[in-house]
Amino acid sequence: CCTLMLFYAVDVYFGAFCSVSIFIFQCRFTSYSSFPPQNHHASCTLLYKKPFVESFEETPLLVAVLTYMGYGILTIFGYLRDFLRDWKFEKCHLAREREEQKDFVPLYQDFENFYTRNLYMRIRDNWNRPICSVPGAKMDLVERVTPDYNWTFEHTGNVLKDVINMGSYNYLGFAENTGTCADAASECTVKYGVGVSSTRQEIGNLDKHEELEKLVAGFLGVESSMAFGMGFATNSMNIPALTGKGCLILSDELNHASLVLGARLSGSTIRVFKHNNMQSLEKLLRDAIVHGQPRTHRPWKKILILVEGIYSMEGSIVRLPEVIALKKKYEAYLYLDEAHSIGALGPRGRGVVDYFGLDPSDVDIMMGTFTKSFGAAGGYIGGKKELIDYLRLHSHSAIHATSMSPPITQQIITSMKCIMGEDGTTLGELCQLSENTTYFRRRLHEMGFIIYGNNDSPVVPLMLYMPAKIGAFGREMLKRNIGTVVVGFPATPIIESRARFCVSAAHTREMLDKALNAISEVGDLLQLKYSRKNRHGSEGTDCFSFLESHQD
Repeated sequence: CCTLMLFYAVDVYFGAFCSVSIFIFQCRFTSYSSFPPQNHHASCTLLYKKPFVESFEETPLLVAVLTYMGYGILTIFGYLRDFLRDWKFEKCHLAREREEQKDFVPLYQDFENFYTRNLYMRIRDNWNRPICSVPGAKMDLVERVTPDYNWTFEHTGNVLKDVINMGSYNYLGFAENTGTCADAASECTVKYGVGVSSTRQEIGNLDKHEELEKLVAGFLGVESSMAFGMGFATNSMNIPALTGKGCLILSDELNHASLVLGARLSGSTIRVFKHNNMQSLEKLLRDAIVHGQPRTHRPWKKILILVEGIYSMEGSIVRLPEVIALKKKYEAYLYLDEAHSIGALGPRGRGVVDYFGLDPSDVDIMMGTFTKSFGAAGGYIGGKKELIDYLRLHSHSAIHATSMSPPITQQIITSMKCIMGEDGTTLGELCQLSENTTYFRRRLHEMGFIIYGNNDSPVVPLMLYMPAKIGAFGREMLKRNIGTVVVGFPATPIIESRARFCVSAAHTREMLDKALNAISEVGDLLQLKYSRKNRHGSEGTDCFSFLESHQD
């Protein structure tokens, strides 16, 4: 048995080494071969009014090999523990298929269950931590302990006070229980109550809802808009109303799960293009026009491009000028998800369209959520009046879902008016967010960490790679009173685990410095400073820095 395990371990390590070598070779070959021709480079530059700088530094070879080896070791021990559980030497606390149901179709994927049982459970204490305060720039956490290695948790009764919150999407600092927004929401609660208990099409359509939709349309610069009570459902329930059988959806490979679900529910044909890669998108568009539908080769009824403003796991910003140029060239429709970019990008805080200085009418369907920059809940869709009128009659979220809560509606109205300056204030939050983002990213880069994304993105992924460092980083940061979000498979590729920081306008320079010092200290402790770039140098400054970053 020991001999077999030894051969298995050698096989795993050799296979991992070969896989990494092939992976690195492919990455380097692709990075050179995918670089666009000079004439396309020049035409692309004309679409951008300022430098578009993004960084996706290549994983060091040794780090990739050690990461594969780490997962290989964890997998070996996972199978060993499953063997012990099968023979009743170790108790399994996770739900499993009963013996009499072994011949049934399994309820879940075997590997995902194996991963949850043997890998995720080791670091489960880094997620689902209970908060007992407002999730603002600082928050209070309920302390908990586990007597059985993260299978169950018990509260100790203690509270961790004033933990710096580096994980919430509170980009503009509106998620507070004091101030103008909180006061307006309180008054609205007294007048309207908390719930509506009906749909918009019945007796749940309040004057506040119509006020919000007019305000959103003016904020986006579109003819009309419609608000929904849930951000996830805004995508998953409205895309099926827009496309169906005989339609083609072209989706970015890193799109959010709500976009993926909506595309699948629509019944449309789905094709995926490489992340932010315009050559890949254009090839799919050209093939769709030339070949049409499978078998019949009839023209597609509709071609819909799905992209996000800011990609929440990568920190990258969509190349919207190029996407719009392709959309016009091939007469497709564009669906833009601005969940993370609305309020956080642009000189007026009006999202990625404002950031690039583009015409809102060039985007057919403008979608966003109120859960991030506005400190509330729900989502919206904006566009032409004909589009919104159609969705009011055909969207499942509009027909079957309960209306948005009145105090949440008021929170959105008040915060949006603050961003627009209609309350007499200036755009101080937007300037503060931009300054904090630039400062935080620059300091992390100087420290030697590998960070992903655009220089202007408040979403800052810091690469951890190795599975053991996911849990260690989260725990060590909490020991230093910093609340962070660590992310691993299946939210990211299995060897690209990371910590994701979300910068807020509510963060003071003192808070950021304290967080950065803690990050640097933990980075030295866990040896996370992998970057091989010049730490005090500059990144690429042209519009193809995303592709060029792979050649460092």
